[in-house]
Amino acid sequence: MGLLWRQPHPGLLLLWVLPWLQLSLCLELVLYTPQITAWDLEGRVTATTFSLEQPTCIFDGHAGANDTIWLVVAFSNASRDFQNPRTLAEVPTSPQLLTDGHYMTLPLSPDQLPCEDPQGGRGGIRLLRVGSDFSCQQQPYCNAPLPSPGPYSVKFLVMDVSGSPKAETKWSDPITLCQGKAPGSIDTWPGRRSGCMIVITSILLSLACLLLLAFLAASTLRFSSLWWPEEVPEQLRIGSFMGKHYVTHHIPPSEAATLPVGLSSLGVKRPQSLEGSHCRPQKSCPQSQ
Repeated sequence: MGLLWRQPHPGLLLLWVLPWLQLSLCLELVLYTPQITAWDLEGRVTATTFSLEQPTCIFDGHAGANDTIWLVVAFSNASRDFQNPRTLAEVPTSPQLLTDGHYMTLPLSPDQLPCEDPQGGRGGIRLLRVGSDFSCQQQPYCNAPLPSPGPYSVKFLVMDVSGSPKAETKWSDPITLCQGKAPGSIDTWPGRRSGCMIVITSILLSLACLLLLAFLAASTLRFSSLWWPEEVPEQLRIGSFMGKHYVTHHIPPSEAATLPVGLSSLGVKRPQSLEGSHCRPQKSCPQSQ
């Protein structure tokens, strides 16, 4: 009796697993592994985005004209638990990343991934930027910025019009986003700098010192006249004054006697009060005019 009671359980389990087994057996595996673009571009991986190579010429023979190629994004540790949706209604959206650990985004048609560049090789670099849409927070299949550094794993999934999966690629290697550093963790010790940086810094300091010295020298030459006045010209010194006219009416009588001898040649007369005055014994008296 116990055996009869236990026999239905394996059958019920098989009936529950059979749809998933059929789905897995019908699903084709595309031998392709998504990866970060090989082009040396700035911002290939940022704090919220990463850029994948476009899977061109990958789904030929696996996807029809009416099929849709989806990108599945999942945390690397949750990718093994991801189950492909069976209808469009089961497609996980971007908010489910934080709850279920995965979501689907970037639905593309096969004609959007042609094998040949329609512009003859002048179409630029072809890539898929995951997490680049900052304005679609409320849309169902939003390509929203990634909320954490990850790591993440991705794969491509081909679904038909009804939402039934047809083919899938392999999961990518883990992709870790860039992380900012706390200001306190940055080492600013000069000894950690490279030799080139030390040499460049020394050269710049030397040039700054030379420029400062040149400025001081130029300033000294420019303003030296303020500190050391130039010598008075010879013709402006007392006792060597030369001129054609000399007015004596403003000269006091007491100072008229001390006029230089050379002034007589200029037509300057002594005051009448001095005429007939006695000269000093040491000198001869000039004759009166």
